[in-house]
Amino acid sequence: MAYATVDFTDLDSLAKTSLPNVVRPPHQGLYLESEMSSEYCFEGIIGNSPAIHKVREQISIVADTDATVLLHGETGTGKELVARAIHNLSSRRDRTFVRMNCAAIPSGLLESELFGHERGAFTGALMQRKGRFELADGGSLFLDEIGDISLELQPKLLRAVQEQEFERLGSTKTIHVDVRIIAATHRDLTSMIREEKFREDLFYRLNVFPIEIPPLRERREDIPLLVNYFVSQLCRRMGKRIESVPRQAMQALTSHSWRGNVRELANFLERAVILTRGDELEVPMAELRTSSEIDLATGSTSTLRQAETKVIIEALRATSGQVGGKGGAAERLGLKRTTLQNKMRRLNISTKASPA
Repeated sequence: MAYATVDFTDLDSLAKTSLPNVVRPPHQGLYLESEMSSEYCFEGIIGNSPAIHKVREQISIVADTDATVLLHGETGTGKELVARAIHNLSSRRDRTFVRMNCAAIPSGLLESELFGHERGAFTGALMQRKGRFELADGGSLFLDEIGDISLELQPKLLRAVQEQEFERLGSTKTIHVDVRIIAATHRDLTSMIREEKFREDLFYRLNVFPIEIPPLRERREDIPLLVNYFVSQLCRRMGKRIESVPRQAMQALTSHSWRGNVRELANFLERAVILTRGDELEVPMAELRTSSEIDLATGSTSTLRQAETKVIIEALRATSGQVGGKGGAAERLGLKRTTLQNKMRRLNISTKASPA
């Protein structure tokens, strides 16, 4: 089965495009296909945009090495999917792929989850337990949300990543492993380093081969392919037969912001498939409009806040940090001193913002 690259807002182009095994739509809509061409599906990563092609290329380059990979991308962009693709294309593909979400485990238990523990190492440790590093020996360890690991635990993690050795809690015996590390985060680790919330040496050790995963809004041309894929999968699971998507619905899906990225799109489409009674996908358009209005309001608020912050900081810099009094920032802005101070507290602006 082959797809054709078309602009789904141009139904004349769609009608002229060769799509094997697909009946030409008698109405203005997009017909779905039940199988995804390998051209558009790479290790489960769906898309044909330049942004996705770049990610695929990076995966292919790094997969067959043992280099540590750091994935960065917003929540819901598919970081675990990329991590699995790296593992599946590597020489470790026949060994274990172990996943751990660092944000989902309480900090007090994280060390035990990573390195394991001996019986009696702490209250409740009734038996010996292997940690994720041991379980992944010979394979790959995917550490999701690496930015949520506490500063106290980061030196031990650095040693394990760099030296491939560690001790279980309650033991003095050093365990040596052979583990390929793939880490991921949605956080800005360089900012966390400046704020002393993340160790610089650990960052450099993880950031050997960085891959930036684009948000869905930066690859909108992939949305029709993702709609086809998810709807087809959901129909199989639910025993439904949905054959097409109305043009207006596809345009709305493609233009939506999808702040939750692919995960949000998949969940929305599952709801749409459940609601559909016929062979044409029934998209709850009102939900898309409401969500877009919320996004617009949030964006406007954010922009206003940024503008207000910029003006106040510039005034503070011009007055060398002087808030009140003659020639102060409040006077320059035409505000009372107390009003400006309240705004500064609300916007988290310090008088130290004055230096350029």
